[in-house]
Amino acid sequence: MTARKHLEDTTMDKPVGRRRFITIMAAFGGLPLSRGIGWAALPAGPVVWHGQALGAPATLVLNHEDPAQAQALIARVVAEVRRLEDIFSLYREDSALRQLNRLGALAAPPTELVELLEISRRFHALTDGRFEPAIQPLWALYARHFARPDADPAGPSHGEVREALALTDFAQVHIDRNRIAFSRRGMALTLNGIAQGYVTDRVVQLLREAGVTSSLVDMGENRAIGARADGQPWRIGLADFEDANDVDETLNIIDRAVATSSAKGFQFDAKGRFSHILDPRSGATAQQYVRVSVVAPEASTADALSTAFSLMAPDEIDALVKRQTLVDVHLKSR
Repeated sequence: MTARKHLEDTTMDKPVGRRRFITIMAAFGGLPLSRGIGWAALPAGPVVWHGQALGAPATLVLNHEDPAQAQALIARVVAEVRRLEDIFSLYREDSALRQLNRLGALAAPPTELVELLEISRRFHALTDGRFEPAIQPLWALYARHFARPDADPAGPSHGEVREALALTDFAQVHIDRNRIAFSRRGMALTLNGIAQGYVTDRVVQLLREAGVTSSLVDMGENRAIGARADGQPWRIGLADFEDANDVDETLNIIDRAVATSSAKGFQFDAKGRFSHILDPRSGATAQQYVRVSVVAPEASTADALSTAFSLMAPDEIDALVKRQTLVDVHLKSR
């Protein structure tokens, strides 16, 4: 087949320098699937869409016997991702999350925001607070500090970190379908540790309801619907850097999801001493692992746990994984 009509992507969120450490491996030759924007049909049959979701590269590999229906499904996916970005984005002025952070409360919140915060509350409890959506004041402190030309390379002062940590407590967020509200002025949420997984899960739900039985969805995190068209597992390559040619481990998945967290995903300082994975107990940044990858039934589960596990010792991770169903973890230590 030849390349089909180009479909412009309209789901761009403001990027924050997040690198990708997961690569979809092509069905043939084990080569990384090339990225771009738009969609095309591969010679072997799958329709492949490339675009953006919540500031990260996104890919959809769709096995469908009718190319026209496949294109229509892709258009629905793009529209759904754009709608969810209007809720979860930290960088769109009119998003529901930005309104909540700006005002400290949000009446009649979107159903999806309530649902995702309730899911987040479960992982917050499960990980003893390591998964902490209320970490945003601490993240903002580091961002402001290192944006200054005369920034102390040792990072923010202990006093500044303590002040930010006083606002970092997801237990102080009131959540119900009528209202979301913070208990303390200055609190703020980020859903960057779970929103991409949640959006991936929503796209999977949309495709399954449309009758799709073979697809690989990557809206920032990966989740497979069934197997590949030839019955073989989908192949996901893990890398330490954004360059897909540096893949050093490959996972085979069927009807499961994969998410990876790494301190190299975003670093506040040029020397890479301070990363985006912040410990809500101490205010320090994650240092123990080069990469943490989690395989789970849902992308939101894999996404949240890969973040939390980046701040946990191996024995703590093992104990938690034993209590979960169909959850595997792949650690690469420094």
